[in-house]
Amino acid sequence: MKFSTERGNVMEELIGLLVKQVNVNESQAKGGAGLLFKLAKDKLASGDFSKIASAVGGVDELIKSAPKAGGASKLLGSLASAAGGDKLGGLGQLASLAGGLKSLNLSGDTLSRFIPVILGFVQGRGGSAVKDILASVLKV
Repeated sequence: MKFSTERGNVMEELIGLLVKQVNVNESQAKGGAGLLFKLAKDKLASGDFSKIASAVGGVDELIKSAPKAGGASKLLGSLASAAGGDKLGGLGQLASLAGGLKSLNLSGDTLSRFIPVILGFVQGRGGSAVKDILASVLKV
């Protein structure tokens, strides 16, 4: 899927970083990033999320490309163990993404490796304040 706007090129850059740094394929990178941004959109006040969307651009298209989340599965356990107690505390709330992870063939541990890449990217585009808004939802 190609993004059609200049903002889409920003998303393509993020997807490229995820493919390279997390060692996933393009579909997994898009879907996993979309799941995380959808989680942020669902958890944040609309004004806070729009700061992220403005800084990064193309986020809504990325969210639309994410698989449906939800549905309990064996991934709940892997998500909880990937949280490593308080080490990555916020991954516990990622349990709601289990269905989407399963369809992408991603583990909770792999998705946890998306978070620092995405946060670094958001910081580079929107600064520390915008990154902190996203980090507050992902709890890293």
